Order: sequence, then structure tokens, then C-alpha cells
Amino acid sequence: MTKPVSGDLWEYPYLWVREDANGETEGRKSRPVVFAVVLEVLPSKTYLYILPITGSEQDPSRDCLEIPRMEATQAGLDTDKRLWIVFDEHNRDTVEFSFYLNPSAKRQKRFSNAFTKRIAARFLEAYTTKRSGLVDRQ
Repeated sequence: MTKPVSGDLWEYPYLWVREDANGETEGRKSRPVVFAVVLEVLPSKTYLYILPITGSEQDPSRDCLEIPRMEATQAGLDTDKRLWIVFDEHNRDTVEFSFYLNPSAKRQKRFSNAFTKRIAARFLEAYTTKRSGLVDRQ
């Protein structure tokens, strides 16, 4: 498997917080996600902090960032519709033990370094202030 890095876009069966709260254990479909933070905590344990990308218009009360068209194009995402990254919830998975990452998978594309830094900073703010709900997929 290609070693993931922050800013990578992958297909992933993201499990929404509301689905987890209803007792669901599997994401309903694979969707594009961005790895906000990739954190090696041990040589054999790497955490992925995963944010969903959605084409559904989001409620203004949600913490979302619209993906600029240039970034969507560079990342190989659909540019015929508006897309958002959601920050008020996230999945955490472990690369080495994941049931959901395909071992033969390769990254799709990635966002620019500048946009990746913006994503990481916004996620870390939501995470440290406990405004981002966690679904732990480990």
C-alpha cells in the first residue's frame, strides 16, 4: 500500500457520526475523503484522521469548507458540482490494522500543500476544542 500522507484523497467507507450513533458499524458507501492528519505514534502504528468530502449542501451551522474549483480539479474530483470538506466530525483509523483500507490501494490524488495546511489547521482547531465528533474505526 502507498504510504498515506496529509492531504491525500482516498476512497473510504466513511462512517458518519449519526450512523455510528444509530448502531451502524459500516459506512454505507465509499466516498472521497481527505487525510487531515497522518500521525505515526509508533513505528508500526500510524493514525489517520479522516475527513469526509460531500457534494450535499451543508447546513450553515456545520463546520465545512467549500473546496475551491482549482483544488478540486487538481485532486481529480468532480468539478460539475460544489464540494465541501466537513470538519465537525471525523473518522480515525490505523493504517497497519485497518479493515477499511485496501492494501493494494494507491492514493487518488492530493490537494496542494497550501490547501493541505489550511485543512490540517482547521481540523486541529476543531479537534482540540472538541468540536469534531469522533468515530473510531480501529
